[in-house]
Amino acid sequence: MLLPVSPALGVVLAVLLVFAAAVAARAGLGRSREILVAGVRAAVQLAAVSLLIGWVARYLAPLLGFVVLMFAVAAWTAGRRITRNSTWWWAAVPIAAGALPVVGLLLVTGLVPVRGLALIPVAGILVGGALTATVLGGRRALDELTTRYGEVEAGMALGMLDRDARLEIVRPAASDALLPGLDQTRTVGLVTLPGAFVGMLLGGASPVEAGAVQLFVLVALMAVQVVAVATVLELVARGRLHRE
Repeated sequence: MLLPVSPALGVVLAVLLVFAAAVAARAGLGRSREILVAGVRAAVQLAAVSLLIGWVARYLAPLLGFVVLMFAVAAWTAGRRITRNSTWWWAAVPIAAGALPVVGLLLVTGLVPVRGLALIPVAGILVGGALTATVLGGRRALDELTTRYGEVEAGMALGMLDRDARLEIVRPAASDALLPGLDQTRTVGLVTLPGAFVGMLLGGASPVEAGAVQLFVLVALMAVQVVAVATVLELVARGRLHRE
């Protein structure tokens, strides 16, 4: 076992969490409370999932319900990170556009069976990747639109459509949302050994099998994130997702 579940593990986790919050406070990052809350929520949620996943994996209805819950939480989290007004729910569109086709393709081809122990982790990775790309792309796009709106108005004054003028300004900044995924893919095996690879090895798979699974995860994530960023850009450019 990589990390034995023991009191020592709990102490180390608590120390690391408090340390992260303390450094954030000392540096004036303004996220100390969020860090603590996120850590406690993660512990509670993972404990609940650990107890439920065995039951969920055995029945189709709870399995699909759990996947829908994952998507709903991702959409809510992304939307509230991007904007606080009533347009937040549009964040569900890029997450669905990125993750659902890939999950569907995997199910249709039989690469991922409709079983909890296979579907839930894969769906979680892809929905999580779409969530990250949507948040980063949406926030960067709206930040850029706020600071450079004079250029948008200038473009419209020159005869550009509203959508085209906004898109011209926000596209370069929002595309930076793809950089974390690109860097992870480019440096895999050289800088990092991601979770899927390590997990497969610990589960008894051969290095070749683990490498194949990790390659699939990285390529699928790139596809998901590209679609999510492109979709959130379009929503921002059309004014569907905005700030006051």
